[in-house]
Amino acid sequence: MNFFEQLKKAVALYEEILEQPHRTELARELRDEEDLFMLICFSEMVGIPNPAFYYTLELYPFLVERYHQWHLRMGLKTSPLDGIRCC
Repeated sequence: MNFFEQLKKAVALYEEILEQPHRTELARELRDEEDLFMLICFSEMVGIPNPAFYYTLELYPFLVERYHQWHLRMGLKTSPLDGIRCC
């Protein structure tokens, strides 16, 4: 190993040490953003007007796969939507 390879490894280790405390915070922020996005997409089914309902309709096949995890995270034991049965 030459000096530059050792320096690259040291810098990578240093960056990993700096990022470690923030990984859980970043994961929480990403989860919160996903929860808000799911709420916006399914808001029309719950009774909340959604002006972008037509555009979010195309995303439903992709979101249904993660819907079960989302409604459990929101504290709902069963699905509140009649059109989506996951439990």
